[in-house]
Amino acid sequence: MAEHAEKSEKNLTDEDSHPKRGVDVDWRRVKDQVVAIVAGIVRWAGLLFALILVLHVIFTIGSANPDNGIVSWVRGWADSLAMGFKDLFEPSDQNLRVLVNYGIAALFWLIVSSIAVKIIRRVFGGSSA
Repeated sequence: MAEHAEKSEKNLTDEDSHPKRGVDVDWRRVKDQVVAIVAGIVRWAGLLFALILVLHVIFTIGSANPDNGIVSWVRGWADSLAMGFKDLFEPSDQNLRVLVNYGIAALFWLIVSSIAVKIIRRVFGGSSA
C-alpha cells in the first residue's frame, strides 16, 4: 500500500511541476484557411454574377415571359450587375444588344473576380488552389 501511495504522490508532483498549456494554434495555417475562404467567396460571387447575366441573355434571346417571377428577378439583378455595359453598344436588334452588352458584363465579372482572387492570395499570402 505504501508503494501505491508513493506513486500517487509522485504523479501529483509531476502534474504540478508541468502546468497544462492550452492548445497551440498554428496561426499561419489559420490565416491561410481564412484567405482561402475569402478567395473562394470572391470567386463564387464572380461566377454567380456572370451566371445571372448569362441567364438574362438566354431569357431575352429565348423570348421568355417577362412577367414570370424568375425572369423579372434575373432581369432586375442583371440590370444592376451590367453597370455601364448595359448600353455600351446599341445595335438595332434588341437580342443582339442584350447578347453583346450583357455578355461583356459577364466576362467583366469573371475577369475581375479572377484578378481579385489572385490579389487576395498574393497580398495575404494564402496558398494557391
